Amino acid sequence: MEPFVGTWKLASSDNFDEYMKAIGVGFATRQIGNMAKPNLAFSVSDGVISMKAQSTFKNTEISFKLNEEFDETTADDRKTKTTFTLENGKLVQKQTWDGKTTILEREIQDGKLVAKCTMDDIVAVRTYEKEA
Repeated sequence: MEPFVGTWKLASSDNFDEYMKAIGVGFATRQIGNMAKPNLAFSVSDGVISMKAQSTFKNTEISFKLNEEFDETTADDRKTKTTFTLENGKLVQKQTWDGKTTILEREIQDGKLVAKCTMDDIVAVRTYEKEA
């Protein structure tokens, strides 16, 4: 988890509107979501990982342990069963709700945090740069 720890600023976002549509986010919320430039902050304490997403639109924070399912309320108010795993250096977040599943894979590439969001055949890629 060590490479993820710190604060990351959104640098680019590709196909995120299509991804939000695929997971069922309404038009108005998608407009706000597309304008928001969230910072992601990761910290670890006693095996518990905290992930904060901070933007002018909404701040969210979840705390979790790897490989343990928990109830998550997402920024767009979906109630999901969520599990995080660490696979080949990737932090993989699996959310399930209403018979649907989405996978968010985060990994460090060339000093950047790259988040790949997948729902069915729709893939969005969001790239974050580490803040000094």
